[in-house]
Amino acid sequence: MLQLDAPLAQSIVDRAMAIIHSNVNVMNHRGFIIASGDPARIGAQHEGALLVLAQGRTVEIDADLARRLHDARPGINLPLHAEGAIVGVVGLSGEPDQIRQYAELLQMAAETMLEQARLMQLLARDARLREELVLQLIGAGEANMPALDDWARRIGVDLGLTRIAVVIEIDSRDVDAILSEQQRLQALLGSLDGRNLVASAKLGELVLLMPASDARGVWSLPMQRKHIHALHARLGEASAVRIRLALGGYFPGPLGLLRSYRSALTSLQVGRQRQSQLAVHCYADLTLPVLLAGLGEGWQADELRRPLERLGEHDRRGQLRDTLSAWFAHDMKVAATANALNLHRNTLDYRLGRIAAATGLDLGRLDDCLLLYIGLQLHVSVDEIE
Repeated sequence: MLQLDAPLAQSIVDRAMAIIHSNVNVMNHRGFIIASGDPARIGAQHEGALLVLAQGRTVEIDADLARRLHDARPGINLPLHAEGAIVGVVGLSGEPDQIRQYAELLQMAAETMLEQARLMQLLARDARLREELVLQLIGAGEANMPALDDWARRIGVDLGLTRIAVVIEIDSRDVDAILSEQQRLQALLGSLDGRNLVASAKLGELVLLMPASDARGVWSLPMQRKHIHALHARLGEASAVRIRLALGGYFPGPLGLLRSYRSALTSLQVGRQRQSQLAVHCYADLTLPVLLAGLGEGWQADELRRPLERLGEHDRRGQLRDTLSAWFAHDMKVAATANALNLHRNTLDYRLGRIAAATGLDLGRLDDCLLLYIGLQLHVSVDEIE
């Protein structure tokens, strides 16, 4: 049930007294004055309010009755109803015959403000529940999904709708600027599409779970690429700080949102280093380095990195490693790699020969090339995440 607190009560007093030139008191459910045009009366128990609460009706106090009551003054005291119960009393000072026409208007206005406050509390509660639901969805295991389904139904969220995760990063060193922008973006994202689920994961980071399919229920990567770029443009329209977005993968099934979020988060981390000039990153463009980012520890990772370590022993300036990266980036095509590095083909062949000799691998064998490529990607990914 709505609790009539002092700030809300004082706002009723202030608004009323800006129009009605008589003192207004607001009392809580125990009859104590919690707001008044006369600050000296705050905290006192109001006998007229006690009568209203006891009898459940309006109580008028004229001059004769006021003299018989303790610290009472002439006026009209009216019950304030919310959710079918009396939650307080509003009192208007003055001779009842002179203020009666204003008293009922005051009661109606006060109850309207109470209803608005109740609705705002409900909206705020639902927003908190939706935000907590998002955090649970991106962190819960499959065993918890039935409970989350019930939770979602209670707050009107359809978990049957397929969604995909987007991580939004606010790039600023000003904490106040981050907080302000985070609140703005969260409100904006909720207003753009009522099906969006948004939560603050931490300072400077928002998680958006947005519909993954089009109006026909069809998932399309090109559609999502177009949408994420349009979303970035929309979010940045009134922003004074840099905003980065990362679109996760689309994973159907009970754990799909958890995987989508993790892929989006790692795509943001990897993309920040590999594609620093870009503000939008997609898991589909960074799939291999994102997947390898989780393999940074263990003996298997050590073995995958070993050829690169051997290469480093013969490549103090990193020239051979850069050549290898360029060769893979150009699909192991000699002509394209030589052009990109501005080298003669013979020079490139010489460097590739040195790489093979240093690593002990045959660049003409697919397995050896794959081992080098994964080791190179893993080495870069681990450096970026750290």
